[in-house]
Amino acid sequence: MLAVKVLPKGQITIPKKIREKLRIEAGDTLVVESSTDRLILKKGKTIFDFLGRFPNKGMTIDEIREKAIAGGVGPDD
Repeated sequence: MLAVKVLPKGQITIPKKIREKLRIEAGDTLVVESSTDRLILKKGKTIFDFLGRFPNKGMTIDEIREKAIAGGVGPDD
């Protein structure tokens, strides 16, 4: 078990050995879960983790993201 210090803005540093083991790199998304006395960090998924798994709709990732943010990506889109 390793200890980390919480900085004034709530930031922590993930030790290098753990970042390497879990392949966490700058810019990665982490998901935070909590319970009564635990804090769990998990490597998160972004749209880029799913490249090639969806049918080609003739749109770029940026176009898909913009359409999703606008509220209109469904099975018929």
